[in-house]
Amino acid sequence: MHLLINPLGALLLTVTVSAAPVAQEPADEPVLLIKAEKVIERPGKVIENGQVLVRGGRIVAVGTDVDAPDGARVIEGKVVCAGFIDAWSSFGLTSGAVRSTDTKPHTRSVDAFDAFSGEDRRADALRAGVVAACVQAGGRATIGGLSAVLRVAGGEGLVLLDDAALGAAVGLSGDAFEQVGQVDSLVNQIGAGLKYREDWVEYRHELKAWQDKIAEEEAKLEKDSKKAAKDRDKKKKEAEDEGKEFKEKSYKEDRKPKVPKFDDEKEVLARVAHGEVPLIVQARGVVELRELLRATRDFDRLRLVIAGGADALHVAEELVARSIPVIVHPAPTGGPDVDLSLAGRLAEEKVEVLLGSGGGDELADLPLLAAIAIGHGLEADAALHALTLGAARALDLADRLGSVSRGRQADLLVLDGEPLRSSTRVRYVLSNGQVVVSPED
Repeated sequence: MHLLINPLGALLLTVTVSAAPVAQEPADEPVLLIKAEKVIERPGKVIENGQVLVRGGRIVAVGTDVDAPDGARVIEGKVVCAGFIDAWSSFGLTSGAVRSTDTKPHTRSVDAFDAFSGEDRRADALRAGVVAACVQAGGRATIGGLSAVLRVAGGEGLVLLDDAALGAAVGLSGDAFEQVGQVDSLVNQIGAGLKYREDWVEYRHELKAWQDKIAEEEAKLEKDSKKAAKDRDKKKKEAEDEGKEFKEKSYKEDRKPKVPKFDDEKEVLARVAHGEVPLIVQARGVVELRELLRATRDFDRLRLVIAGGADALHVAEELVARSIPVIVHPAPTGGPDVDLSLAGRLAEEKVEVLLGSGGGDELADLPLLAAIAIGHGLEADAALHALTLGAARALDLADRLGSVSRGRQADLLVLDGEPLRSSTRVRYVLSNGQVVVSPED
């Protein structure tokens, strides 16, 4: 750990933790065997009377007849499922970072994470089954910088991704003309990132051609050196006989291609333009949504995600056609314009729905928000997908989180009933293979 002044200008405690996959533990490391009446591998795929074997922080076996070594700790419950992921939060970030409008594309939200704040909220979130959260600084800035996905329990493996997405916001203020201008400003910056990447690709192509030509000329000179020497001597003698000055011809090397100037902001924007990092844009109204979709149509690799999307039903057809998910925050306290049926209605139109705490830090409310969405038309499986595999896929973590599958990291819930029902309680929570919540809590 170390203190630094981050790009937001605040003194912060930065926690640097490797996000690499957990190393294989020794063979004598404690093993967990979870037994349940139902193992939900992913929404729609269930194993009745199943078991899950966990070793070294990872799921090593899932099935109905899993062998466990002697001495394995056995945990039992009615249902096992993947831990919940909040796709839209500011959990653990300093208040200054959340409110900042001075963020840049390369601003890292993880640098504004306070590892020692909000212990009560952290404990409440874990008891509610929330194991990870995508956190974003500069929540109202046109470009908020790189979001991070963090484990709620902290500790080893805290940072799952420090560049999960580029966050942005458009249309949150101003009239219709200003909102369109905000969208165009964002898209123009992404276009500049695309041009920056193209310049580098062209430079590398030109450099390779230049190097090949130099090598070819050098090989030719070497091959023809003897003949060239004879020709030179002959021409030199002819010049002397004629009383003329002899001038040697020298090989003129082509000019080496010029290296483009490095730009760390455009580096991030280029990654976004090429789909290497998703772009999560907070947008509500139909004006900015339509302009955002129109202005990004030519970016065929861009992976766009809408956060909020109050008027997203008006553009549902294009959202489906372009596989653009919408992160919904179905909060009853969100104001008179909040449509608690939005998640269900979008899902009916075949739009992929994700769920988040609306850029706040109250992660414990996430299952309640999902239950509200279910009560207003969202199917239970769709809600579970939104909190598990859907969120993991959108944030490039599906190979690590979001499902109860062999090889995935063991971030799991053991429940006493069906997920997201008001009567269901979380009995155990595993984070990175460690039991962080148990009935005694």
